[in-house]
Amino acid sequence: MDAGIAAGIIGAVIGIAGGAFGTYLSIKNTLGPRERQLMVRASIATWMGVTLFLLLLLLLPSPYRWFLWIPYVVVLPLAILSLNRKQKAIRTEEQRSRQS
Repeated sequence: MDAGIAAGIIGAVIGIAGGAFGTYLSIKNTLGPRERQLMVRASIATWMGVTLFLLLLLLLPSPYRWFLWIPYVVVLPLAILSLNRKQKAIRTEEQRSRQS
């Protein structure tokens, strides 16, 4: 095995481990059941979306695979902003219901 393949495998393992750790912390740091449910669903959707993106990068022929970056760069930040707004709204609602 040459150094390039070894580095690729090590990088992939570190990336997956970092993603798993981030997913765990995102779910663990929720404050209520609705927020936790949102984070679990968002985590599943994100893992599926990133996996599909990477598979398409590997399977599509060279000139077309570069076009995958356009929706990825647009959709990912918009999805993050939307998730953050939903999480903030749920957190605010749950805090109000606890105070009542």
